[in-house]
Amino acid sequence: MKDLKYLAAFSIPVVAFIGLFFKGSFVFLTPIYAFIIIPVLELVFPVDTMNLSSEDVDHKLKRRLFDWLLYLNLPVVYGLVFFGIYEATTSAIETYELAGMIISVGIVLGVNGINVAHELGHRQTTNERFIGKALLLPSQYMHFYIEHNFGHHLNAATPEDPATARYNQTVYSFWFTSIFRQYVKAWKIQIKLLKNSKKGFFSVKNDMFWFLLLQICYLLTVLFFFGTIGLLFAFSSAIIGILLLESVNYIEHYGLMRLKTKSGRYERVKEMHSWNSNHVIGRIVLYELTRHSDHHFKSSKKYQVLDCHDESPQMPFGYPTSMVLAMIPPLWFR
Repeated sequence: MKDLKYLAAFSIPVVAFIGLFFKGSFVFLTPIYAFIIIPVLELVFPVDTMNLSSEDVDHKLKRRLFDWLLYLNLPVVYGLVFFGIYEATTSAIETYELAGMIISVGIVLGVNGINVAHELGHRQTTNERFIGKALLLPSQYMHFYIEHNFGHHLNAATPEDPATARYNQTVYSFWFTSIFRQYVKAWKIQIKLLKNSKKGFFSVKNDMFWFLLLQICYLLTVLFFFGTIGLLFAFSSAIIGILLLESVNYIEHYGLMRLKTKSGRYERVKEMHSWNSNHVIGRIVLYELTRHSDHHFKSSKKYQVLDCHDESPQMPFGYPTSMVLAMIPPLWFR
């Protein structure tokens, strides 16, 4: 039964569905749940620093349940996005209801879309990577796959990494620098990959070109079937999902920098170069993303077997709570 704890990650889509279905003040149930109720629960539940035994690791790696819990997010995310767009364009709703519905779907895109895409993007099988990329499509952030896997994991905790927040940088400043620099970096990485494989810019292997084309087609499809309100809904919810991701990026490596060796290269990524949190609620809802140091230590390691390292800097709160604090820079810096 303990293996089923990750079903709690679907509580956010469930709450979002309730808001979309009943509307009215219920449309704000998702942000209340994600950024008030979950942080309170994180304070109530104990911190768990235990690591799995080698026998438990073997058991959990053999269970396909953990993989299917990720795959299930694909129909959940797409179903909720189009249900939200349908309700927004066919129902008589107030402006505040539309705003709440967009925020709710945006939170799902960030948590159950981009976050799960991040996990699957590190997998070795083509099918799993395909699902990961598909989960990035509604957030208009498919380039994340390239920049994260071929850029961030190489440059994390260095000035060269767009997704590493500088010490005393606010989350609002980070949103702009990270989003812009990551997109530019993704194109540079893609061009380099094409050159290494002796392919031209217009090669079918240019994933960035396909990502851009797919995202435009997605938005045009929404516009064709649901009109301008549908397009506004799809684009705005994508922005919310992106800002949620970048808020997580902000706290993951905030202020942590790798030193340069005598050769001029940066030291290898160590356990001390990522902020961790062992607060159980955040761990479950975010598929163990909060054990971030171990993820960087071995990026192909599956979420259900990630370890806690004593050397890693520990957040005093869980990731959801830390994200809320980051929105108030004086509190965050303190």
